Amino acid sequence: MNSSAIYPPGSAPPADMFGNVPGYEGIEGGGFLPPPVPLEPIAPPQPGPSPDEWSIPSISEDEAHEAFKTFASGHCCWSSAPAKDGVITSTQSFNTYRYRLETYTESRSTEWSQKPHEGEAADFYTQPAPRPWEVQATPPNHFTNHTENIRVPFTASVKECHNCRAQGTMPCETCHGDGKKPCWVCNGAGTKDEQNCSRCNGTGTDRCDPCSGRGTQDCDVCKGKRQMLSFINLKVEWEDHVEDHVVHQESGLNPEKLKSVHGKELFKNCNSLLFPLVGFPNPLISEASDRMIRDHQTKFSQSSRILQQRQTVELIPISKVSYKWKSNSHSFYVYGNEREVSADDYPATCCCVVM
Repeated sequence: MNSSAIYPPGSAPPADMFGNVPGYEGIEGGGFLPPPVPLEPIAPPQPGPSPDEWSIPSISEDEAHEAFKTFASGHCCWSSAPAKDGVITSTQSFNTYRYRLETYTESRSTEWSQKPHEGEAADFYTQPAPRPWEVQATPPNHFTNHTENIRVPFTASVKECHNCRAQGTMPCETCHGDGKKPCWVCNGAGTKDEQNCSRCNGTGTDRCDPCSGRGTQDCDVCKGKRQMLSFINLKVEWEDHVEDHVVHQESGLNPEKLKSVHGKELFKNCNSLLFPLVGFPNPLISEASDRMIRDHQTKFSQSSRILQQRQTVELIPISKVSYKWKSNSHSFYVYGNEREVSADDYPATCCCVVM
């Protein structure tokens, strides 16, 4: 059962109103709860790619030229001349590998919550409340971020609203309970241009619209219900923690740009807990895998339950293309399967450039 109700700021009643629920002692502070003991990783088969898979053919000049023109056309204030008329002088490819580790976790925290009572049964102490990690929660698909709030069974009790003292209403803040406010036409004078104000008939007052002249409004805590349902709210968070490590990044392209592109997938492994890669042709990948898996399992197992881990190795194509335009040398990069382009020194970034 989902619940989005929590105490409005400053409206939470004293903790001693609720008593202690076994398994939830000290709940007032909230915080993460200890997860169950994690499983031990099991070393899976780790086939390595064949040597011919560890390189990507260089991009052709025609392909580089087309990617460059598409890139330039996407900038409305740029002249397209360098991309159209520039002469490619050389193309250099770089084998750039990205190791990615994903650790999918579930964490749980608790807090006292309340909502206006709408006839729900008060089940507090009718049965022992399930412990935080015993409450049923259906996770989404692995590696999907999601948050769910669950009302813990057998923790609900009905109490009078402390904000309005179970009246269901509060004095209107606009008219302070009068039901009236100064007439906006005559500013409360009762006359306008030496005649009785036609708006208020000379009374100088007008009906208060927020409370419809009643002088009271529904309590904003109990919404007029007079009673509150108080219960323990269990917040369950599923989160995908992603970390990348790029090796052989010698092209000069900012590695941050690689986050938005894909490459050729060389290896993928998924399990409840992973074992580091061993025996890969590039030792820097194995070193990154060993370090990152140890870091993730140590870090996230302290406050969460690790549900799944996934590691991938991609070969991302990067080509550095040199070209000449107006006798000057420039360069740009084409990278990723998407053939994104980076050109920090594009020589005509304004349409007013003299051609």
